[in-house]
Amino acid sequence: MAALDLLGRRWTLRILWELRAGPLGARALRDRCDGMSSSVLYQRLGELTAAGLVGRDGDGTGRYELTAHGASLGQALAPLDSWARRWAGDTRSARS
Repeated sequence: MAALDLLGRRWTLRILWELRAGPLGARALRDRCDGMSSSVLYQRLGELTAAGLVGRDGDGTGRYELTAHGASLGQALAPLDSWARRWAGDTRSARS
């Protein structure tokens, strides 16, 4: 339940999604998350860091990246992504 609570918070999944391809600085991450305030970004990054899903990269640039647990979460959510794509396609077909 703790994981679902964290993942259900606004912007959390979007942050994880944007970090899936590699490290990003806070400004770049915020730019990719349309409409998110910087205070919410830093709050979510703090929560994700405390949960062990996000960390700072090791090259000294201060960018954020997924940890091994964060990356494995993406793998765990892949079946949900597949289901959502099928559902979205079925929903579009039903409207046509």
